[in-house]
Amino acid sequence: MLNLKTKILAAGAVALSLGFGAVSAKAQEFINVLTGGTSGVYYPLGVALSEIYGKGIEGARTQVQATKASVENLNLLQQGKGEIAFALGDSVKLAAEGNTEAGFPGKLDKLRGIAAIYPNYIQIVASQESGIKTLADLKGKSLSVGAPASGTELNARAIFAAAGMKYEDLGKVEYLPFAESVELIKNRQLDATLQSAGLGVASIRDLATSLPINVVAVPKADVEKIGSPYVSVVIPAGTYDGQTEDVETAAVGNFLVTHDGVSDETAYQMTKLLFESLDQLTAAHAAAKAIDPAKALDGMPIPLHPGAERYYKEAGLLK
Repeated sequence: MLNLKTKILAAGAVALSLGFGAVSAKAQEFINVLTGGTSGVYYPLGVALSEIYGKGIEGARTQVQATKASVENLNLLQQGKGEIAFALGDSVKLAAEGNTEAGFPGKLDKLRGIAAIYPNYIQIVASQESGIKTLADLKGKSLSVGAPASGTELNARAIFAAAGMKYEDLGKVEYLPFAESVELIKNRQLDATLQSAGLGVASIRDLATSLPINVVAVPKADVEKIGSPYVSVVIPAGTYDGQTEDVETAAVGNFLVTHDGVSDETAYQMTKLLFESLDQLTAAHAAAKAIDPAKALDGMPIPLHPGAERYYKEAGLLK
């Protein structure tokens, strides 16, 4: 009887230790995907990545976190509160430099690169009735520039500086997410919104179907004043309802970023699955059409994660 009891206790102890082992292993493979607001491009792509990683990485448990995007994401990565994040290239560069004005407490030295993905287009859109057609027309008007110290707001500061303007030139500055900005324009409580996102972002599509809009140009000369990592691009005619002409603007590359506490194997799998699942990502948002492994290392402002580096070497993209 005692032997049977001893066996039962021993079996229980083994089961308990195995249970703890399983929990521990799974905890090591927990992947929190840091995105942005739910009406932007980061979020649907993050949801798709979460599904891809959940199915493709053995033992991984994934979740998607909506955030204020680039700056918050990078600070969270530094704190180990996420495993992979979307961020704008200029934000990543400023994070590595420890630019306090941009919202970083110091040099974020734990950040590691996964891949350059698609470009963010700086899209300034105004209601037609506001009369805003150029950057100069924004003087005295109300504009939402994104959440304070977000990647979008850093873009707004750069655009204004290049155009020789300041926030003080505006009638009112709002610091709001994309969807809230659009709702205010619809309700005639805001004249314009500046949104840094992939082409065809849901918030601006929603606005353009609700009322007539003007897409405001950022001239090439102004973009060249800012310099790298900004480049001059065109928002093609027809991107949004009522947009009948191509519009010049600036673009900044987006990056997927991780941190040095993520295992080499997990970072390798995250990189590999990213490029093996482009159809699924494109189905989530058309911006993913621009993701190209041949351009994945272009302009990388931080060191690559060794796991990502292994993938690029295997793919013949890095010697």
